[in-house]
This record gives sequence, C-alpha cells and structure tokens, in this order.
Amino acid sequence: MRVVDMHCDTIAVLYADHRAGGTVSVLENNLMLDLKKMQAGDYGLQNFALFTNLASIDEPPFEYCMKLLDTFYTELEAHRDLIGIVRSYADIEENLRQGKMSALLTVEEGGVCQGELSFLRNFYRLGVRMMTLTWNHPNELAFPNGRKALEGGHYQAVPDTEHGLTETGIAFVEEMESLGMIIDVAHLNDAGIRDVFLHTKKPFVASHSNARAVCSHPRNLTDEMIRALSERGGVMGINYYGGFLRDVPVGGEDVSRVADMVAHMKHIRNVGGIQVIGLGSDFDGIGGDLELKTAADLPRLAQEMERQGFTEGEIEAVFAGNVLRVYRELL
Repeated sequence: MRVVDMHCDTIAVLYADHRAGGTVSVLENNLMLDLKKMQAGDYGLQNFALFTNLASIDEPPFEYCMKLLDTFYTELEAHRDLIGIVRSYADIEENLRQGKMSALLTVEEGGVCQGELSFLRNFYRLGVRMMTLTWNHPNELAFPNGRKALEGGHYQAVPDTEHGLTETGIAFVEEMESLGMIIDVAHLNDAGIRDVFLHTKKPFVASHSNARAVCSHPRNLTDEMIRALSERGGVMGINYYGGFLRDVPVGGEDVSRVADMVAHMKHIRNVGGIQVIGLGSDFDGIGGDLELKTAADLPRLAQEMERQGFTEGEIEAVFAGNVLRVYRELL
C-alpha cells in the first residue's frame, strides 16, 4: 500500500513541546503521527509542514519558521536509519531501495517569507519543496477563504471571489514554478486559486482539501476547481478533519468517519477522475472524534474503499500513485 500523505502538522507540535522544555520525539509519541505509527500504517512518504500561525507568534514569521525547520532536521536526522529527507524524486526512489520511508519538507503559510523572494529561494535551498500561499490569515501574497456563524446553528460559507493574488503573490508562484517548489492552494481563497491557474503552467496541489459539493466549508474545492486541477495534472489530498468532511451545525461535534472520506472520493472521482485524488491527513493539526486516530490506522481507509467498490488499482493510486506522479514531474 505504501501511504503517501501530503500534510501533517507534527513538527509544529514537537517544536512547541521542546520550547516548553519537553522531549517528545518524532520516533514514538502520543501524537497522531510518529515514525513507528507510520511503519505500522505502511507509509512510504510523509510531507512534514512547518505550520506557522501569523496571529499567535511573538517574533518575525521567517525567524519562527527557521526554528521549526531546525526541529525538522534535528528530529528526522536522528532517525535516518528509518526515514530519509528528500529534495528530489531520485531521493524517494533511493529511500525505497534502501527500505526507508521518505520525509518531504513543506511550509504551511506563505507569509513566513515576509514578501521576500530571497527568503523563498533560501527556503528552497534548505530543502522546502512545497508551500501553501496562505493559512487562515491574509498575507503579502494572498487571502484565505472563511465562513461565518448564522443564527439557528448553521454556518455560511464565505468564498472570496474578489481578492486575487497580490502582485507579490504572482511573482511568488512564478518563482516557485521556476525553482521546482510545488504550489499548494490549500487554504487559498477562490480568487487566488483562479489566479494560480492563470499565472502558472505546471501541475500544483491542494494538499489537504475536500469537495465543497459534499461539505460546504469554503476550505474545500468546487467542482470547477477539481476539474481544472485534474486537467492541469495536479492532485488534492483528502483531509480527515470532520468539519471538512460533513456540514456541522454551530456547536456541533466534528465527527470524522472513513465512510465520509470515501464519499468525497466518489464525488471527486466522478468530477475529475481517480487521478486527481490523494491523501492529506492534517494529522496533529486536527481534533474532534476521529475514526482514523493515528497514522497506524490507514489500513481501515483502504478496507472501506474496497468495501465501497474501489479497485485495487484505484486504491493504490489514491494512497500513493497519484501524488508520486506529480512529485516525479516537479521535484
């Protein structure tokens, strides 16, 4: 099976623990993801995000992200017998040959570059191979989508179709494409996604986003976006968070079930084809009642896909093949 997961927030949790004097390790811990759980879940590759919340840090975003990057290298290099850090597709193949898992470094929040292309290029030199343009706050590059609570216990999606990429944001996506850093439109607003299509030529990803037609949260992609992403040769990673899988009333519990994940996959397959579907767990960045509680539980998702009629080839494509196709082309 060899799981390829395009997004987790484990590094940020490890950094926060270490900053507070803790000793939590990426090898084995009580989080959703560690190397031993990955082995139990038959992982081939995990994207590790340097997640930065611009509203909660007390230092410049670039400096904060550099500390996350140090945590990534310190933790992963301590276990190089189990997992290898990759900068190219050849590294993935070499790790597989050696029987090791792979770790791909990403950034979640383009604001860590503070609008400086030189910072972007230096992140690439340091091994970052994918970056979201935004998280949940506007920055120098772009704007996120949002939603607001209504009376009666419901939410209203607020997709932003007006504010596209800034001039700096356009320069960033062009430079990312030139460098070979994968553009990630997860969290980006509708107008920004439109502009990414307009100002790029190569495939890109939505690393942890679901289908808006199945769950109305504006973090999810519309059918039009899914079709366009598929036609571009990109891929979207199914997010395990209950609030992105089903519409939850205000104050309701975020419940995540594998059957809901498969429902999104079925819809996406009907709209854009099986080739556009991957996995983007968001482990250690999500909460709620999760049926897939840790990385060790991934076989349950494969079993549910098989039960609902997905072929062995389709399951392998979703679990690994589709994302690896994009990485082969871009890295």
